[in-house]
Amino acid sequence: MKLGYCTITWGGVVGHPAGVTSVKDLFYLTHGSMDGAVRDIAAAGYQGVEMFDGNLAEYEDKPEELRGIMEEAGISLVSVYTGANFIYADILPDELHRIQRAAELAATFGAERLVVGGGARRAAGTTDQDYQRLGNALDTVTDIAAAAGLSASYHPHLGTIVESPDELERLMPLTRIGFCPDTAHLAAGGADPAATIRKYRDRIHHVHLKDLHKETLSFLPLGQGELDFPDIVQAVQESGYDSWLMVELDEYGGDPRAAAEISRKYLEELLH
Repeated sequence: MKLGYCTITWGGVVGHPAGVTSVKDLFYLTHGSMDGAVRDIAAAGYQGVEMFDGNLAEYEDKPEELRGIMEEAGISLVSVYTGANFIYADILPDELHRIQRAAELAATFGAERLVVGGGARRAAGTTDQDYQRLGNALDTVTDIAAAAGLSASYHPHLGTIVESPDELERLMPLTRIGFCPDTAHLAAGGADPAATIRKYRDRIHHVHLKDLHKETLSFLPLGQGELDFPDIVQAVQESGYDSWLMVELDEYGGDPRAAAEISRKYLEELLH
């Protein structure tokens, strides 16, 4: 297994303000220095990094700058995260346009994987057709990624129509996209992360690891919360997945590099 880390901790996640009036420009962003994040992640002992599509877009006109940052740190871009509503027919072409751009940027910077979240909850309530539309859209995302030389996976997420185990079970037969289990989001949605990994073992294309305090739904460095990571790691190994484990921590009150170091030390102990 190779260990990577997500840059989200260096500034948290926001959406690009242009997306308020232009869906095609609604990228995810973290408001932190990618230079600092990459250097910290490398210094904490990781080999790879995951970034948001919007942070990559900031280097679209100056690709050598980001390549130089990663080369100097001795780290590679593993994956790029993006997402969309996916259920609204009128805006879907613009959302897919943005995902196409994200995939092309990811390929430009040498990434292997495109990770997507989404599936909006309607104010009027979720319909069966929403899951079918989401499944169809994710198939298109899979094709967009493949055309760019990337593997695509879907990331269940709080706030979408795929939070709970029942909702994930409802979606998975409707799409051929790979599965990215996020241990904390799965647990917060009521699932047993290890059991979910075992259930969808043949669909796993990417993995996000983070810990959770269930009562407050607070995300934490690995080993600092309540999740059973020995069982989670064993489930991943049983699945035959032997690739990147990406540690993610959406927010942290302390030093992001210190959090990354805590998780790496804990995870390396489990793996060895």
